[in-house]
Amino acid sequence: MDTINGKIKKVSTRKSKKVCVPETVVIKNSRISALDSLSCQIRQDIINMLLEAKSGHSAGPLGVVEQYVALYFGGVLNHRPGEPDWAERDKVVLSNGHYAPAFYAVLARAGYFPLEELQTLRKFGSRLQGHPHRKKLLGIEASSGPLGEGLSQAIGLALAAKMDGKKSQIYCLTSDGEQDEGQVWEAVLLAGKLKLDNLTAILDRNNIQIDGYTEDVMPLEPLKEKYEAFNWHVLEVDGHNIEEIINAISHAKAIYEKPVLIICHSIPGKDVDFMEWKFEWHGLPPNKEQAQIALNQLRTLNGRIISEDS
Repeated sequence: MDTINGKIKKVSTRKSKKVCVPETVVIKNSRISALDSLSCQIRQDIINMLLEAKSGHSAGPLGVVEQYVALYFGGVLNHRPGEPDWAERDKVVLSNGHYAPAFYAVLARAGYFPLEELQTLRKFGSRLQGHPHRKKLLGIEASSGPLGEGLSQAIGLALAAKMDGKKSQIYCLTSDGEQDEGQVWEAVLLAGKLKLDNLTAILDRNNIQIDGYTEDVMPLEPLKEKYEAFNWHVLEVDGHNIEEIINAISHAKAIYEKPVLIICHSIPGKDVDFMEWKFEWHGLPPNKEQAQIALNQLRTLNGRIISEDS
């Protein structure tokens, strides 16, 4: 499997399969971390998956990669890819199921299933459906499809963990367009009432949805203050800064008697110049020519990545 600099570093994890993480690379004489390098590789995975499937969502999955990498590779998630049903695991609910290409790519690189299976996205009989199916793939905690349901599912898992005396953390991956759903706000009210301090929602604030820009379709701001009014602790971070995201997730574990929302401000279509900030790419896959352009840009970050031997 190619990486952005032609190297793959094998990293073993306890009771798990091998994890594929690219080594550091050089950008204009400065190094980027293995996690940033991994994020770049995962974006290539996403493009290749969408090209093979000839359907699916581009902009959101490309923009959310660092958030998922921080969670699964940043040392904050307590999980065992080789033992996905481990009773003490933290649980992750993907509420905005159309981000599945990014989620699948991260799960594969974490060791939940073989990398080559990514090319079966959306194919008949594949475990990698357009929206995750809990019974088809280990590592998926909840099936998703209709937007707005994931936070309610995550609340159920968080409440069950407390009732069972477990220390598991529950994470809900959600999006800004999803906030248009009334069920989301019913769930926000309930989580605040129940003081679910083992629940963290990670919201991708990319400002687009299928019909346009969020503030044109249904204004969300002031989003932070709305959640705080419902007894949530809210953090805001750069959605492409892995260190900031890891710190925020770690911070969330220290909050007492409140659920936590981490608002990750991100760029839809990140690092593919003809997709960035364009809501039209919300639900479109690239064709062969567009995919080649995107892959060329991602492999070099538009020429900023240079060989370590240069």
